[in-house]
Amino acid sequence: MSTFTDFLAEPIAKRTLMACLMIGFANGFVSAFVVLRKDALRIGTLSHSLLPGIAVAVLIGGLTQWSALAGAIFAALIVGLGSIFLSRTSRLDQDTAMGVLYTTAFAAGVLILKNLDMRQKLDEWLFGSIVGMADSDLWIAYGISAIAVITLTALQRPLLIYLFEPNIAASLGVPVRLLNYAMFAVTILVLISSLQAVGCILSVGLMVAPAATIYLLTDNARTLFWGGGIVGAIGSVAAFFLAYPLGWSVSATIIVVLGTLFLIAYICSPKYGLFSRRRRIA
Repeated sequence: MSTFTDFLAEPIAKRTLMACLMIGFANGFVSAFVVLRKDALRIGTLSHSLLPGIAVAVLIGGLTQWSALAGAIFAALIVGLGSIFLSRTSRLDQDTAMGVLYTTAFAAGVLILKNLDMRQKLDEWLFGSIVGMADSDLWIAYGISAIAVITLTALQRPLLIYLFEPNIAASLGVPVRLLNYAMFAVTILVLISSLQAVGCILSVGLMVAPAATIYLLTDNARTLFWGGGIVGAIGSVAAFFLAYPLGWSVSATIIVVLGTLFLIAYICSPKYGLFSRRRRIA
């Protein structure tokens, strides 16, 4: 226990704990939008598409924090907008087009990074290394988290109308297309902020599990946002305190803890839980 106490006094531990709190809350907050829109699989696709953008950016401009960030944004836009273009100019639907684009791009990114002899960095981008976050990573995560929470809070009313009644939203003067693009941009930014923390493979769990857990506990759509943020933050911080004594990866532990909270809600939810459904049937 004394060893863990000594670790908590280190700057790296304080930085990691702050990252867990910020990234967990921001992803949980945005996860409400993902769950309400039923976009989890598409977000998973976009999270995987970040890697090839980083690989190309490293190949062109070398490995810097800003080149990796720009490359990730560029790749997500290419896959996202490219899937829309393909679906509108062929017989394919957008999900099929996105599946082809992201798997091809992901494989190309892996090949590029291996040829650049960056296997350690490849593992970090695939599975995350929240303990290894630098001060610059923390500031980027803080800025993106603040932008995401403020934007979703400010646009919550028109956003909820758009999610449940898009036709009514349009008739009320809500700029539906602009709102859709804004939410897409916020989601991409939050995905990128969690890339260093949990990697492109696990990031979808961080962006879906918190609000999915709250969704089983409440019918109030507004509660999903703050509730998802709180679950994301608590789950991430709890994972930090569990990972060190157990010798586990903090990044993987975050997803395991959030998955466990979801499972508990699925079983024990007073209204939508497994046991409550069985009682109603009986």
